[in-house]
Amino acid sequence: MGDVVNFNKARKAKARVEAQSTAQANRAKFGRTKAEKDRDRIEKDRAAKLLDGAKLEE
Repeated sequence: MGDVVNFNKARKAKARVEAQSTAQANRAKFGRTKAEKDRDRIEKDRAAKLLDGAKLEE
């Protein structure tokens, strides 16, 4: 005779594994670290200052 399986727990475990794999894919696709975000913000600010400094005054 086989083991008794609680279908509710099996269903929830399967859903949990699927959610983890989806989350991992989303982290790879969309995730950026705080350092990367800060670096991009600093580069954007530096470019804006350079552009503002090069404008001719009317």
